[in-house]
Amino acid sequence: MATVILTAVGTAFGGPVGGAVGAMIGQAVDARVLRGKGRDGPRLTDLAVQGSSYGAPIPRLFGTMRVAGTVIWSTELIEHATLEGGGKRQTGTTRYSYSASFAVALSARPILSIGRIWADGKLLRGSGGDFKTATRFRLHTGGEWQAVDPLIAAAQGLATTPAFRGLAYAVFEDLALADFGNRIPSLTFEVTADPQAVECADILRDLSGGVIGGATGVALRGYAGQGDTVRAPAEVLLQVGGAWLRRDGDRLIACSGSGTARALADRGAGRGGTGNRRFAAADQAPRAITLQHHDPARDYQVGVQRMRRAGSGGRDRAIELPAAVEAPVAKGLAAAALARMDIERERRTLALDWRALDVVPGDRVTIVGEAGLWRVTQATLEAMVLTVELIRIVRPATALPATSGAVAAAPDTVVGATILHAFEMLPLDDSLPSTPRLMVAAAGAAPGWRSAALQLSLDGGTTWTPRGSTAAPAVLGVVGAAPGGGASTLEDRASSVEVMLAHGGMTLADAEAAALANGANLALVGDELLQFGSAERLDDRRWRLGTLWRGRRGTEWAIGTAVTGDRFVLLDSESLVAIDLPVGAIGATAVVMASGVGDASGPAEARVVVTGDSLAPPSPVHLALCADAAGVPRLRWVRRSRQGWHWPDEIGTPLAEEREAYPVRFDGRDAATAGDGGIGIEIPAGAAVAEIRQSGTHVRSRTSTIRIDREISR
Repeated sequence: MATVILTAVGTAFGGPVGGAVGAMIGQAVDARVLRGKGRDGPRLTDLAVQGSSYGAPIPRLFGTMRVAGTVIWSTELIEHATLEGGGKRQTGTTRYSYSASFAVALSARPILSIGRIWADGKLLRGSGGDFKTATRFRLHTGGEWQAVDPLIAAAQGLATTPAFRGLAYAVFEDLALADFGNRIPSLTFEVTADPQAVECADILRDLSGGVIGGATGVALRGYAGQGDTVRAPAEVLLQVGGAWLRRDGDRLIACSGSGTARALADRGAGRGGTGNRRFAAADQAPRAITLQHHDPARDYQVGVQRMRRAGSGGRDRAIELPAAVEAPVAKGLAAAALARMDIERERRTLALDWRALDVVPGDRVTIVGEAGLWRVTQATLEAMVLTVELIRIVRPATALPATSGAVAAAPDTVVGATILHAFEMLPLDDSLPSTPRLMVAAAGAAPGWRSAALQLSLDGGTTWTPRGSTAAPAVLGVVGAAPGGGASTLEDRASSVEVMLAHGGMTLADAEAAALANGANLALVGDELLQFGSAERLDDRRWRLGTLWRGRRGTEWAIGTAVTGDRFVLLDSESLVAIDLPVGAIGATAVVMASGVGDASGPAEARVVVTGDSLAPPSPVHLALCADAAGVPRLRWVRRSRQGWHWPDEIGTPLAEEREAYPVRFDGRDAATAGDGGIGIEIPAGAAVAEIRQSGTHVRSRTSTIRIDREISR
């Protein structure tokens, strides 16, 4: 009688632990599922590197996964030129920035949504859907009624633009590239294709076009299937799940250790006796298994779980699972795989009579009188005796205690709306601008804010001119308790100022007297410039500042004018950007507008009446009454300079103006213009109040006042 050998489709299609496909599957199933010249399934690294090669495979995503995708369309870099600075006798600087528009294919089956997006490893889009860099974004989920993207259609023509139905892809429009070295960054996406964990068998059913059915009992949080055949993904999915395939007509059924089992009794038919047991050598089983997977606790980066058994064994075995599973689940899968490869060294052979011909490879069976589950791997019919080969079944994997290790996740900081302040002040250095200058400081209402684009209007918002972007985020907020009055000539240890910073990520620090003398801790409080030596944190955002140096850099006129709710800005060169204005802007209202990523409700605005304070010399000081050699009363003073704030001993401050002149008024009436404070000016008889200013090259200083009876007032 002819011999018929039926071989089961094992844990792997043609792999080390599976059997040959043979006649069990049939030519139709073999061609539809297993064969073909397509590449095998993805390695874990395939999902982390963004590609753009023609013909690159697009994964079919299940559950929630992090993938890089493939760029399927892009523009050239778009250049944006912005003129900064410029004005009378000054040359402006043209700043260039770049953006790009492109589309990235994500999944070859429909998806539900996109979560976080990483660019060069840093978060571009947070878990709340907020972008950290300026861009417009659209997601096409891959449905069969998917419309053509309007940007791609505008660039290529509607008639030649595909809708990519069945393909999920994302479109970035004008993504600002300054944060990425003016190039398209390497992007990875957190993609949700299904609302919950997905059974391995359901994945195989989808990948095989319905040829594979059944259940494996193993659920994955996410999976990326890739390649033209099912062989590689099936091999891995069945292996980690401890499952195998059996034929059911023209379909294959995924089976596992759970479910009903048929009882077999060895009748000793044929071959002269009962069934036999044999064991492969111990070194045929691996000594340890290392399972690599995508760990959700590590932002879906690769995690590794390792299990090792006692005793001898062969070399270590590595399994790459392109799926998202938690560390305890991965460790349980590794432990089950290791136990299975050891236990499967035991094989049984049973001899049955011909009436057991309905026992086929892939069946789950028990042996009468013995404990344990077995599965049939091969059945041979010869001389009306059915000989079946059995292999032990290991119970399904269970989660084991495990850790994901140290996680260095990209911080998901909220950007927040832009907070903008613009004001006139003399430069922090000794430069001498020749046109009015606004200083701009900005930050966000949350720690993730980085910058905003600036525009300027001098006609009330009718027309706008781009003026570059903000500098580094400033430390700023509002006054909670104003410092009150004080003197600019003494260290103010009696007063303090409480400020409420914009968010808890901003900090202030103490400064010693030597640091203060070098300009440390200079802040704008309302209109007064002051320095503080002590900074005490009262809560997450509230600070108390003390040891004050008041009325700095010619702002003694503003001492005591600050009130609750006024601006507080810590001034330093890194957080300030200058906007030069035309000379004709003096007297007009300048409007500065800042647009940042977090300004969904509208850009921030700051309005400034241009007074020319940024060009004015400081007002004269040390006003005094004296008499000349003839006994005539005279008014004398000491000039200050906008080019020298340190007064070295026995060295005068530089004039820094085209000429030296001091308009003087007595009792509200103009008097002569003096040319030298050292010489002074004669005081008219009966005069009660004297007012003096210094004429600058462009504008006059603020007024210094003295009562003739030597009572100084402001």
